Amino acid sequence: MYGVELYAAVRLAVVEEGLSHREAARRFGIDRRTVKKMLRYSAPPGYRRTKPVRRPKLEGFTGIIDAILEADRAPDVPREQRHTAHRIFEQLRDEHGFTGGYTIVKDYVRSRRRSSREAFVPLHHPPGHAQVDFGEAVVEIGGIREKIAFFCLILPHSDIWFVKAYPKETTEAFLDGHVSAFAFLGGVPRSILYDNTTLAVARILGDGERQRTRAFTHLQSHHLFRDRFGRHGKGNDKGKVEALVKTARRTFMVPIPKVPDLDVLNKRLEARCLERLDALGQGERAVALLADLEALRDLPAAPFEACEHVPGQVSSTSLVRYRLVDYSAPAVHAHKKVTVKGYVDRVEIALGAEIVARPRARSARCPPPALLCPRRRGLRPVALSLAAGEEAGRAGPGGAAARLEARSGLRHVAPPP
Repeated sequence: MYGVELYAAVRLAVVEEGLSHREAARRFGIDRRTVKKMLRYSAPPGYRRTKPVRRPKLEGFTGIIDAILEADRAPDVPREQRHTAHRIFEQLRDEHGFTGGYTIVKDYVRSRRRSSREAFVPLHHPPGHAQVDFGEAVVEIGGIREKIAFFCLILPHSDIWFVKAYPKETTEAFLDGHVSAFAFLGGVPRSILYDNTTLAVARILGDGERQRTRAFTHLQSHHLFRDRFGRHGKGNDKGKVEALVKTARRTFMVPIPKVPDLDVLNKRLEARCLERLDALGQGERAVALLADLEALRDLPAAPFEACEHVPGQVSSTSLVRYRLVDYSAPAVHAHKKVTVKGYVDRVEIALGAEIVARPRARSARCPPPALLCPRRRGLRPVALSLAAGEEAGRAGPGGAAARLEARSGLRHVAPPP
């Protein structure tokens, strides 16, 4: 077989020098039909079969094999319990009287699976767009091993990321993860890609339209970003954040972290995120990082309260019943009664059953409704002090943009209105 070097020499001689097929064959000592073939292919194409392989013993059984493979692709069939080529061979032999060998069955099954395999096209990631997901890991907190959830956000164009740990994957953690990530970046992404998490999607309607949860809609309306959702069961739609979840678990959580509380762990994770930011700002991807930061929207002037608002009623004995978000208790979703003093417009249930309420004048015999706001201390959005800019919510460059400018001298230019 001729190498690609001879292919290049023959093609250049014919195309650039204008040699005929006969002259090229005489110069390189090859057949004219070979010259013609080299002009059709830029590299040796290898052996190419002109006719399909004949399998006379298998011809009457291909329909049975195709039906088995099609049934295996059903969503209710676990991947671990799908037919192997050997199991298909046994079924053909025992149930259908197949007299051929295993090799022809194996080759046919391989060719069918290869032809039906899903093809993946590399995705284009424009600047200023993000992906979000949660991961799980085991952490030793105060000498006790617990499973925690960690929030991950990445800007795929430059691969800048943000990771923060929470006791559970709850609405409060989902909201605070966004607020903390936006403060770290110093801006809001143009759009964010999610999976179909129930924290953001209340229902998927018949036409595929998503009905958003009230908390997620409030977050989106406050920060003004668009949402996008991946296909069900297709992790490759948001492959960047899926890879970040694996990286965070294998790099930041190995060996198993031993910390007194989550605040210490989050300080470590923040330090790793800042290291990533510094590396991108000083390396070859500095241009992509700057493009990502320039494409971000400005943070809103008013802060966002990262907590879930749920309407409720005060009972006749001045008791409010709601899920207490007490992360120090084993049962996070346990119900608990909390006494409310007097008539109130708003009740905030915090860690340790702390009550924050505004009194209201008694205007009716029955207690008025109360707006319940479960919150854990430390979940308020706090601006990160990153080199320049004391408040990430302040107008102008802040967060990652300020740190990048201070470290590398790259200047952040606000996007046009």
